[in-house]
Amino acid sequence: MPIRGTAVALAGCLPGVAAVTALALCAHVVDRLVTDARTARSLAVARAGTPHTAPKPPVVPRTAWTGQGRAPVEKQPPPRYDDKVVAVFVHHTDTPNAYRCTDSPRIIRDLYAGQTGDQDWDDIGYNFLVDRCGTIYEGRAGGVTRPVTGAHTLGFNHRTAGIAAIGTFTAGAEVPRAMTEAIAALAAWKLGLSGTDPHAKVRLVSSNSRSRFAAGTSATLPALAGHNDGYMTNCPGAALTARLPQIRDRAARLQGRP
Repeated sequence: MPIRGTAVALAGCLPGVAAVTALALCAHVVDRLVTDARTARSLAVARAGTPHTAPKPPVVPRTAWTGQGRAPVEKQPPPRYDDKVVAVFVHHTDTPNAYRCTDSPRIIRDLYAGQTGDQDWDDIGYNFLVDRCGTIYEGRAGGVTRPVTGAHTLGFNHRTAGIAAIGTFTAGAEVPRAMTEAIAALAAWKLGLSGTDPHAKVRLVSSNSRSRFAAGTSATLPALAGHNDGYMTNCPGAALTARLPQIRDRAARLQGRP
């Protein structure tokens, strides 16, 4: 409405030598109002399109468990990347629960040794590991801020991140609150980078028929899922699986969602 009123006033400006200054002033006012209106619309669109994000939680680097600042594999191949992370899979490591948190680096190195030794993998499969004290460790190499392709959920390693809870969380096991809080914070941050709601369902394409879905199948899965959502397994254990709804709620709140 202010633009229209100014346009009417401009139309009333009389041409001529005496009106040149007034005409220029009217035109300047119209241009400024049009620019202001366009800016306001652009800001509104930008706000509407801004994804919900969450702060990055502290992540202990790989060097804490590889030792001496060197990668454990001398000829480890370069990491592979996806375009973004739209889902996280929660796992448990199926290792003892009664450990001291100062032992977590040793436990992770042992897991690495088993996966790269007996299983002949090129690196640890999980992107992140969380201990009972809520400390988050970098797992697979490639950079915690980047969408590193992991080896954690057969058929669904692309566009996902694997978060492993250190311990065994079958039925009746205690799941430490510090651990679930850390998993929620990590999931909120990683999913927030792609604007993904932790409560959402996402579409992922299976790459391996040994998963729950034939290769090439487009599956609808939780954005914050358990390992058993994509693969036939008891992982992450009944006790931790039962906590996933609470973890989703917490992650959503950390992203500023209802």
